[in-house]
Amino acid sequence: MAQGKILLPAGTFWTRIKQQTEHTLATNALVSIPTESEFIEQNGVCFLVRIVSSLARKDELKQKQEKQNNSSAKDFNPFLPYEQDLFVADISDTHVCILNKYNVAKYHLLLITRAFEEQESLLTLADFAAMWACMAEFDGLAFYNSGKIAGASQRHKHLQLVPLPLTPTAGLQLPIAPLLKFAQFHNSIATLPGFDFVHAFAPLNSLWQKSPFTAAQVTLEYYHSLLKAVGLKEKQSKAYNLLVTREWMLLVPRSQECFASIPVNSLGFAGTFFVRNEQQMQTLKQHGPMNVLKNVAVPIN
Repeated sequence: MAQGKILLPAGTFWTRIKQQTEHTLATNALVSIPTESEFIEQNGVCFLVRIVSSLARKDELKQKQEKQNNSSAKDFNPFLPYEQDLFVADISDTHVCILNKYNVAKYHLLLITRAFEEQESLLTLADFAAMWACMAEFDGLAFYNSGKIAGASQRHKHLQLVPLPLTPTAGLQLPIAPLLKFAQFHNSIATLPGFDFVHAFAPLNSLWQKSPFTAAQVTLEYYHSLLKAVGLKEKQSKAYNLLVTREWMLLVPRSQECFASIPVNSLGFAGTFFVRNEQQMQTLKQHGPMNVLKNVAVPIN
């Protein structure tokens, strides 16, 4: 397969993100969801939990948009075409970056394929090249929810990116950061103590400093090694969450979408939860965030 082309001009991305965010807020194209937050500590991880009381409003707005755009709501694709007001930049000849219309975190980005691909399909060299083109411009967390069980809300293939740190008041890039220094390696692949479920972890050794396609080739190899390590075949696969920073990547197979009505996507395995109300917050406190992750992941045999 011929190598694609990166279209994103170096040094322009972060400015463009901020400018477009201001524009979308001014025109009400962006539906920013207010949250309240609280920390819950378990097993050495201080989980950030956001109460998103207005998620019902988000659901209502999404359903209204789907009905307006397509009589068959289940087949509605908000990315073909995407809203022009949400457009941030052309990343490559295969990928475009847009703002997440219903964001609960500032500067939440979606990296979407120009042509339709299924969200459950395997990530490719082009996906990782577009990701690295973006992450060379700012320090962030990229994540991929492979399929509905893993937390995906749209069928059209998309990676998501959020700036780091996720928890600026905690002094950590990510809540799970304390676990990373104790990674237990078996050759080049590791597991994290405290994650008592099937997962695989790999360091990336500052790949972001290389050219996007060079970094993507190494990342793709690690990705397939992670899939193999957790027992997923290298084809259109079962549900899993993938998290990637400039320094590491983590893959977690999924067994169910929710625990006690609390939805979990990739951000849960970074140490961040979103709950709809105080009742769900109490459920999370009662069972413990790490136990919730264990229940939606795949048990270790």
